[in-house]
Amino acid sequence: MVDLKTQYQQLKPEIDQAIQEVIDSTAFIGGPAVNRFKESLQQYLGAKHVIPCANGTDALQIALMAAGLQPGDEVIVPAFTYVATAEVIALLQLKPVMVDADPHTFNLTAEIFEAAITPRTPAVLPVHLFGQSCDMGPIMQVAEKHGIWVIEDNAQAIGADYTYPDGRTVKTGTIGHIGCTSFYPSKNLGAYGDGGAMYTNDDALAAKLHMIANHGQVRRYYHDLVGCNSRLDGIQAAILDVKLKHLDRYAAQRHQAAAYYDNAFAGIAGLRTPARQHNSTHVFHQYTLLVDGGRRDALAEYLQTKSIPTMIYYPLPLYDQEAFKPFTDITFLPVTDHLCKGVISLPMHTELTEEQLAYISDGVASFF
Repeated sequence: MVDLKTQYQQLKPEIDQAIQEVIDSTAFIGGPAVNRFKESLQQYLGAKHVIPCANGTDALQIALMAAGLQPGDEVIVPAFTYVATAEVIALLQLKPVMVDADPHTFNLTAEIFEAAITPRTPAVLPVHLFGQSCDMGPIMQVAEKHGIWVIEDNAQAIGADYTYPDGRTVKTGTIGHIGCTSFYPSKNLGAYGDGGAMYTNDDALAAKLHMIANHGQVRRYYHDLVGCNSRLDGIQAAILDVKLKHLDRYAAQRHQAAAYYDNAFAGIAGLRTPARQHNSTHVFHQYTLLVDGGRRDALAEYLQTKSIPTMIYYPLPLYDQEAFKPFTDITFLPVTDHLCKGVISLPMHTELTEEQLAYISDGVASFF
């Protein structure tokens, strides 16, 4: 599904030098490498503040902690997403209010969001699923009307651009009050271990996020808040700083691979290629097909016989997960249920060759 070894070989001199510099400096926690990456990411995103942390799940949790929500408050979250987005809500004794997805983009919409708001709703977590933005303009309008925090889960869409009706373009994750991302190795911008970050344009909020991530302290041993310990280490920051310089090139290569797949699958009945949000670029963290007629699992088995890897993101709605049954009243959402039964993701990464793309595409087409 990904080829991190080949990607490393292409960047080996830069990566090795960056790692060695951290080892030579012995600045393993914090230090110049973390500060350098933070500044590079701020500039790339156009965000005023980036607060690195240990992983994407921590980023979401710390963001919710900074919002000052109270136990029992409702947080609107898609039911068709990775577990971490809802997990942090439950961990903080908040109530995840799971909502359905747009049937075309699989993302949250303003209409779905607004329909789920109650007097107990202080926050929403839109997820920019598979690599493209939710339609954030209308979502922000709804949030502002109701006084609701917007915390963007940008773990799959770092580098994607969202365009407002007036032509203004911004990076995903910089639109809401707080953006959160993961640097898990398979992400578009991936470390060689765990890592994450939060970003915001609010000075006071940035200070609070940093404080929570650092045991609730600004001055060492003086703790103003109950926080946690969530740090991006120097070696990971150094690796990410090298890879950030190549992120736009990676997105272009993923887009080329997606276009190849699109052309190969055009006209195949019962197979739907990824829809594009009209005002967002797509960085294709995943290339996810929707298979009609209950044939998804048969397709996966068939491709396995040809040594073509596939993944199902996600096979079970969050409301059907045992862990969340005590937290939600939702038992069925039609679009989410349909997606979980029909989606399948093909290999998508920056090192795919035309020969590999042809083999994968021919394998899928021959099934149909």
